Amino acid sequence: MRRIDLIENSDSFFYKKAKEHFDSIAKPIGSFGLLEDTVCRIAAVQRTECPEIKKRTAVIMCADHGVVEEGVTQCGSEVTAKCAEAIAEGRSNINAVAGVFDTEVLAADVGIAEECSHSKLLNRRIAPGTKNMTKGAAMTEEQLKAALTAGMDIAKEQSEKGTQILIAGEMGIGNTTSASAMSSVILNKDAETVTGRGAGLSTEGLKRKIEAVRQAVRINSPEKNKPLDILRTLGGFETAAMTGLFLGGAYYHIPVIADGFISLTAAVVAVMINEKCCDYIFASHCSDEPAAKMLLERLGAKAVIYGGLRLGEGTGGVLLLPLIDGALALYYNSHRFEDISMERYVELE
Repeated sequence: MRRIDLIENSDSFFYKKAKEHFDSIAKPIGSFGLLEDTVCRIAAVQRTECPEIKKRTAVIMCADHGVVEEGVTQCGSEVTAKCAEAIAEGRSNINAVAGVFDTEVLAADVGIAEECSHSKLLNRRIAPGTKNMTKGAAMTEEQLKAALTAGMDIAKEQSEKGTQILIAGEMGIGNTTSASAMSSVILNKDAETVTGRGAGLSTEGLKRKIEAVRQAVRINSPEKNKPLDILRTLGGFETAAMTGLFLGGAYYHIPVIADGFISLTAAVVAVMINEKCCDYIFASHCSDEPAAKMLLERLGAKAVIYGGLRLGEGTGGVLLLPLIDGALALYYNSHRFEDISMERYVELE
């Protein structure tokens, strides 16, 4: 795996230059809010005064979870394979949304229980799903390294193809249970506080899920300041691969958009591994899962979209792209104070 200690901060010089350009546009200072900041941050990541996101790819990591044995989901693990193949074929939810916004979709098998041989499904399979985390560690150290490396390798491949922005998405039945357990440790919160209904659970199902989260944390007892231990004992292959994608984005200077709850969990772990990674992560939305807002706060990030989204597959992340496109249109095409002989606005305290 690449030496993640070599990750650099984004370049604040280009952030300042982009901000100066926005402030020269004939409008109230900062009036495009978080979208102005997003464009300036992309400029800092890409190290240019002319940021672009024309070539964009949503990477959907797919894997299964042994904890499904505990009755914590509405459907079985076989659904992961079906959804992964649908994404690869271009007929799933993410494809419908991404197609509107000219975004390539890449589906990667990093640990689906059923073997999938679809020609368009990227094979990075580590094992047929993780172990049941309520009975011990979800994965071995070797498997964790393989999953992290898979994510970083995909970032490298996308960098070589000229991709200008990535979206980290996932598909995996049972992954909200895993992410809830990780969040419980990272945020130092009780299982009930961080665990939601996921794709849709009855009250009895939610009780089983909370107990599974509590049991997994109790059995594995990972330390809250050891991100790799948390990921190995409680995580999923797709979460680890997304963590690698975030680290890889930072390593190869590509902005990476976090989607919802599971994606944010991976983003926080990446920042815990190397805090410089934070410069390269962009929060798209705040999902309805209980821990989502707390993870955003831990990340020190502000989501642009608050729409109660909880679909996954990177769909929320892709929805940020047209908003950034709008901000870039303003950045490049709007008239400036000097063009219309108008006095500049003054920034008020």
